[in-house]
Amino acid sequence: MILSLSRAGLVAGSYLLGSIPTGYWLGLAWKGVDVRNLGSGNLGATNVLRVLGPGPGLLTLALDIFKGLIPVLISERLFPHELTLAILTGLSAIVGHTASIFVRFRGGKGVATTAGVFAALLPIPTLAAVAVFAVVFGSTRYVSLGSLLGASTLAISSFVFAIPRSLSWAAVLVAVYVIWTHRGNIRRLANGTENRTTFSSSPL
Repeated sequence: MILSLSRAGLVAGSYLLGSIPTGYWLGLAWKGVDVRNLGSGNLGATNVLRVLGPGPGLLTLALDIFKGLIPVLISERLFPHELTLAILTGLSAIVGHTASIFVRFRGGKGVATTAGVFAALLPIPTLAAVAVFAVVFGSTRYVSLGSLLGASTLAISSFVFAIPRSLSWAAVLVAVYVIWTHRGNIRRLANGTENRTTFSSSPL
């Protein structure tokens, strides 16, 4: 009973950690602004970078990655033979990041926290996904396109490197979720109105 409650608490705690609205709090602390009312209104690192500049943007990125990495590592440490629990813990963090209880279930699009989760669960496919993201973003300056192709790479490459297959299907599930959170970006990419991202100084 106690162990069951511990597992449930771990998953719930992962959601709460994922829910920490990094970009929102950094915007208030750094410039006294609510990033939900600026740029795309998204709370992820890309919008923070565009609105506040490289420093807050990169800090948001790093913290959002750790929101996914830390709970999975804790799960693996406390329950080393329970892969399903580690997967559920990671998924909970991703959902928390995209639908934060602290900001009326708004959030980022899940990419950075996904990277943290799968850095712990599937390090080699995650490296492949990050490499694809870096190449695509470096050549196009579209974060969204890099994110979409990176998530797809994670899912596809997981079938080569992931054992057991539950990890692969978790990667597929998350890739589909990332594609869904980017549905507006996909429309803008298709009609040529998507914004490119550069590491320029803060407009504020």
